[in-house]
Amino acid sequence: MAHLVLPGMEHMGAVVPETMLAIRKKAAAPGAELSQVPTPAPGPGEVLIRIKVAAICGTDVHIYRWDPWAQQHIRPPMTFGHEFCGEVVAVGPMVKGVAVGDFVTAEGHITCGVCHACRTGDGHICENVQIIGVDRDGAFAEYLVMPARNIWHLDPRMPLEVAAIHDPLGNAVHTAFATELTSKTVNVIGCGPIGLAAVAIARWAGAARVFAVEPMPYRQELARRMGAHVVIDPGREDPVARILGETEGLGTDVMLEMSGQPQAIRQGFAALRKGGFAALLGIPAAPMELDLAEAVIFKGARVQGISGRRMWDTWYRLQGLIRGGLDFRPLVTHRFTFQQLDQAFELMASGNSGKILLFPKEVQ
Repeated sequence: MAHLVLPGMEHMGAVVPETMLAIRKKAAAPGAELSQVPTPAPGPGEVLIRIKVAAICGTDVHIYRWDPWAQQHIRPPMTFGHEFCGEVVAVGPMVKGVAVGDFVTAEGHITCGVCHACRTGDGHICENVQIIGVDRDGAFAEYLVMPARNIWHLDPRMPLEVAAIHDPLGNAVHTAFATELTSKTVNVIGCGPIGLAAVAIARWAGAARVFAVEPMPYRQELARRMGAHVVIDPGREDPVARILGETEGLGTDVMLEMSGQPQAIRQGFAALRKGGFAALLGIPAAPMELDLAEAVIFKGARVQGISGRRMWDTWYRLQGLIRGGLDFRPLVTHRFTFQQLDQAFELMASGNSGKILLFPKEVQ
């Protein structure tokens, strides 16, 4: 196999292959393919990362299944995936603070730095953002180029399963800490991996009661494992009636909406107390109806939309939780290789899993 000597590696005699494996969305159709593609090289201000492990996100499932969201946002051919950890193997010119051998992940939102949002401290909602695995090639590959300014250094002792899922954990931290949780009643709607992480964070932050609303039995059990006091199956009982019954008719202080399901969102507002706080992360597949007067205005509810992670405040908060002992490893339930991509994506889409890891060649 031919190899390249890349910038930053000449003094080490280190090489990387000219081509690499990557999971590609080659056509505007369901599915994905494992392909051999050229290995990218880092340019000025960039680094090359050898991927140790990637993780499947709900966004990746949308892309794999080629649903309406993917059809509007993805332009094949491209490599998708945006959750990962790896080792820096090369650095381009003008890189500071990142060195070959560093164990890292990265903030997958590449911002412009000059728009109004960036200049006013809201870079996570940059007007010109490029997201890896969506707007440019992503992390389902053996190697990935990232701007050095997006790199987040990891403790070399950190388990791979935690290192690889910093992206969704950051989303959970951003959503959960949008308001005060200590001594509050919290309703987490949708217990995919981000919702499950939010359950654990709410318990860790001292919530008085954590309700978890989730239709899938597999994830209901995970919600209990992550610390939910009350797990509600909306297919078997009315979540609103159950929560009002558990809160003496008051409703919850906080709603963390992770599902994006219209009926679940409406029920979440109905179960929110007057003056309560709602953080909305889940994305509805289409425009939805909500009685704004009853759900928000007359209730005096405070509502915040959540997009990604605050750069870089959310990462420091997550780092503090991990260093403090919060264990996110139970979120990871399955491991596959790139070659098993179809099996992995179908399992993730079924709801009968927590977080699923993808290893380039061999499961570790």
